[in-house]
Amino acid sequence: MLVAKAGKSGRRKSVWRGVPRWARICTVFGAVLTMLSGTALVGTEMLMARYEGAVGKADLFGDQAAGAKEKKSDIKGPLNILLVGIDPRTPTAAPLADSIMILHVPASMDRAYLFSLPRDLYVDIPAFKKANFHGEKTKINAAMSFGSRVPGANPDAARGFELLATTVQNVTGIKRFDAGAIINFTGFQKIVDAMGGVDMYVEREVRSEHKQPDGKPRPGNTRGEGYVGPQAVYPKGTHHLKGWQALDYVRQRYPKNGVPDADYGRQRHQQQFVKAMVGQAFSADVVANPIKLDKVLRAAGQSLIFNGRGNSVVDFGIALKDIRPNTIQMIKLPGGGVFDGKKYLGEQFQDGVPDFFTALHNEQLDPFLLEHPEFQNKTK
Repeated sequence: MLVAKAGKSGRRKSVWRGVPRWARICTVFGAVLTMLSGTALVGTEMLMARYEGAVGKADLFGDQAAGAKEKKSDIKGPLNILLVGIDPRTPTAAPLADSIMILHVPASMDRAYLFSLPRDLYVDIPAFKKANFHGEKTKINAAMSFGSRVPGANPDAARGFELLATTVQNVTGIKRFDAGAIINFTGFQKIVDAMGGVDMYVEREVRSEHKQPDGKPRPGNTRGEGYVGPQAVYPKGTHHLKGWQALDYVRQRYPKNGVPDADYGRQRHQQQFVKAMVGQAFSADVVANPIKLDKVLRAAGQSLIFNGRGNSVVDFGIALKDIRPNTIQMIKLPGGGVFDGKKYLGEQFQDGVPDFFTALHNEQLDPFLLEHPEFQNKTK
């Protein structure tokens, strides 16, 4: 892991002088989680380097191999940031993209739009020479797995991200991502626990497929597939969730467990989770508590592999300093199943989604959403 050295230039100091609280370090799930520090903390440059160094770094877009040079200009909108959540089981298992989110920041840099691509989206995954992959039409989450292959070695998630990014660009028409991040889902449990839990609104009762009420795994069904035994239950309403509870809740995607719209419901819950984490990070309970804040920032850094294409995670934190939870508009992209006879192949976007992408490219999302309110994911 590389450790970024804090510079002593006038430019860096003048930027921080204009920020009410010294550090705005940007970490993400699959969205951007912007965190503020308390004014009681001292040693700004040293602490910036400390947290910047805690964030994992990798060449997620193949820029180094292409001979690209680091970007030296200020970060300006519009921006598109690709956020990919993975849930790795073992170092030898090829990673799948369990969550694919895009954060679009318009030129004004004062708000953002967050939307998800279905993990089962049926797409053409292009050939990728680095992994000896010849291309295939299948579910988009497999792009991460195909691209991560390294002959004779463990899979490389960063290489898988590169193929996934190319695939997502082909699907959305986005020509270039300005930054990207791989988020370890298990790491987010540590962030929530470091914050002391997170307040979330549960829109309807959900019963866990995987966890017992005490957080222990449910035993496997010895007579068939699935699990047996008591289930953790998340009743409708606002609840203060522990790390394992929040992560378990956003993993649920089956109608039998209380998520009638399946993976689309899970996408919505993940987006709600991102906004809840951002709100909790901005709360006085976190920003005014240097010890808690330090734990949160270190947990966030350890859960993230980030690439800003020449700009650091701190640079992006400063650039996105005006974005707040209430300025993040969550988007739902309607879709439906694709079948070959009775065989389920995956998901496809419905009418209107291409128009959404056109509006994104043309910086016309606000009028598009006024005309198409069904694309807005509503939360309490």
